[in-house]
Amino acid sequence: MSFEVLNTHKAPAAIGPYCQGTKQGSLVLTSGQLPINPENGELVNEIKAATKQSLTNCLEVVMAAGGKLTDISKCTVLLKDIKDFPAVNEVYTEFFGDHKPARSCFQVGALPKDALIEIEAIAYV
Repeated sequence: MSFEVLNTHKAPAAIGPYCQGTKQGSLVLTSGQLPINPENGELVNEIKAATKQSLTNCLEVVMAAGGKLTDISKCTVLLKDIKDFPAVNEVYTEFFGDHKPARSCFQVGALPKDALIEIEAIAYV
């Protein structure tokens, strides 16, 4: 089974020794996506906008593998503050619509760049 490193200019470049995502067969794994706007490199610091940016970044990596929104089967959400959970849910619901991937959500001690959120996705394309 072939292993492909995913790279797209429509998502922010990795900030460490890893790639944006990988594809092996039909399985796509995104790296954790911070809410960085790939057009200007700026970190989004409002939770609803940050959630949408992180989800969009995940989707762009999935699309780079030939996938689409409904191919996403699982997301893991890391939050700086679990009190943001209702706002994240609101954006998550709007973003995915009727598609409901499995999800885990955790508050963590800290995130790179002091981000409010980081999201990773698993897709099958």
